[in-house]
Formats: sequence, structure tokens, C-alpha cells
Amino acid sequence: MKGTVRIEAVAAPSLKGNPLGDPDERQLPIYLPPGYEDGRERYPAVYFLHGFSGSGLGWIAPSAFTASVPERIDALIEQGSLPPFIAVFVDGWTRFGGSQYVNSEAVGRYRDYVARDVVGWADLALRTIAKRESRAVVGKSSGGYGAYVMAAEESAVFAHVGAHAGDAYFEYCYQTDFPKAAGALLKAGGVKPWFDEFLARARATRMRSEDHPVINTVAMAAAYSPAADQLLGLELPFDIETGRLREEVFARWLEKDPVRFIPRKMDAVRSLQSFFVDCGTRDEFNLRWGARMVVQALKGAGVPHLHEEFEDGHMGINYRYDRSLGYLVPRLSR
Repeated sequence: MKGTVRIEAVAAPSLKGNPLGDPDERQLPIYLPPGYEDGRERYPAVYFLHGFSGSGLGWIAPSAFTASVPERIDALIEQGSLPPFIAVFVDGWTRFGGSQYVNSEAVGRYRDYVARDVVGWADLALRTIAKRESRAVVGKSSGGYGAYVMAAEESAVFAHVGAHAGDAYFEYCYQTDFPKAAGALLKAGGVKPWFDEFLARARATRMRSEDHPVINTVAMAAAYSPAADQLLGLELPFDIETGRLREEVFARWLEKDPVRFIPRKMDAVRSLQSFFVDCGTRDEFNLRWGARMVVQALKGAGVPHLHEEFEDGHMGINYRYDRSLGYLVPRLSR
């Protein structure tokens, strides 16, 4: 690599005392472009949000035959396809597998962590250009959802947003998992017994494929329907005994669906300078349709954006960052 990757320990005051006891200091990989170490120039910054069950260090994990995202960035800058920038790889891991980058009483203040702690640290510790026009936030899957959250709630911090296959239109991407989750939770005797057994088994052996709909549903309930008086601090959107949808709880989830909150927050979203949205036509979680609904709202409001679809599924699509960065990075103020 021509650039440099560092791993920095970053304090996260927003996560101090979080309900899950997760660390309030995180290890964040940082990519610095060629010339940074010996120069004095300031650079725009892109903040990357990983998907569910990911971590900050996962961005630099070796992968057979495939370049990591920092390696892709380095190659694009070396080729002259992108101007140089700083990349900050945020760690949003929680005991449930992810935070959705929201502030939740069941999980912690992860939106504040990204927009206050991480950005604040970067502007002090690195030679960033400390203004919204010089910042982008991008992510995939749950990270794409986090990018939608930042677009709606933190447009004073980020003026550029990229969402790859972001969670949206919850009726399609989550609700189909509810019967599977209900069956596993009923068999286990409740959320906490299932979760305790899952953690013990996953640590001792491995996570099974049939665990994903269950742990994903539990994690989303912690993000979207926290409840301090319930076990694990969350309410499920269905009744375990019958599988019947609990309409009042699911309504709380729908309030946090990008296809609903992006239009509600359009005054903030309209202030963005660029917005990239994509999804594969074969996405296994049906996220293509939520992306199209979000884009329809962006079009109607005149938000500058680029929407793309591509012939692929949900997994192994880091190559798509070439497209989002190719659109967003040249638009960052320098």
C-alpha cells in the first residue's frame, strides 16, 4: 500500500455506562493517504459503518483473493481515480451483534458516538477538514441503515451520505423473519434463555445459520423497541406463544424505517450535497425495494443523488464502494 493504515484506540464518552456493558473505548482502523505522514495538508474524511455482526477491525481482516476496503481505497487513489482522503472505520459492535447506529435505551447512544465522539476525535487527532461539507458517511446493510440515520439526524455533521443495501421497508426485510424467530424463542422458553444458550454455544462451537433470524430480530428490537421493564431491555414485535404480530410494538419499529423517517426529516435531508443509494437486484433481504422507496422520496424533494442497482446479492459486495466513493469523494470540499 502507498498509504498507511493505523489502529487507534478512541474513547467513546457517549457509550460510557451503556446497558450491555460494551466497551467505551474502541479500536478503529484509520486509512491515511499517501503523503499524509510527511506533509501538512488537511484532507476530507469518509466515515465507514459496518454491517450487522461486523466490527471496526473487520475492515482490515485479510480475505482470500479479494482486496479489503482500505486496499481498494489505496488503489483508487494511486490510479488517480479518487483524490486523497482520510478514511475512518467506525466500530459499532454490541453484545447483540450491532447497534443500528441509533440512540437506544437498550443498547447505548451509538448515533452520538459516531457523530460526536468519533468525528470529534478525528478532527482533533487527524488533519481533517473540520466542516460538514468535507465529511461523508457510508455503510452497507445495517451500516447503510446507519447512513440513513445520519442523513436524517446528523446533517449538520455530514453533508454527503452513501447507503449500500441499507435496511429499509421493514415489512419486507424484517417481518419475514418473525415466524422463524418466534419458533426458536418458544422452544427455548423466552428471549433470555435463548440468548444465553446462543452465546454459550456460539463461543463453544459456532453460530448456526438458523440463529441469524433470531439474533437479528432480538438486536433490532433492542434498537427499535427498547423497554427498560422487560428482560434484556427490549420488546418483541410479536407474541412468542402465538406468533401474532403485536401491532403497537411493530408501529414503533415502523417509525424508525427509512422509508418513513426520510420523508419526515426531508428539511434536513434536503440540505445534503450528495446522496448515493444502491442495492443488488438479488438482495436476499428484499432491500432493493426499500432503496427504491427512499430514492423516490429523494427525487421528489430534489436531493442530489445517484441511485444504482447491480446484478448481485447482499454478501461480498465491498467492490461497490468503488462506485459510492467515486460519486461522493470528488464532491467533498477541500
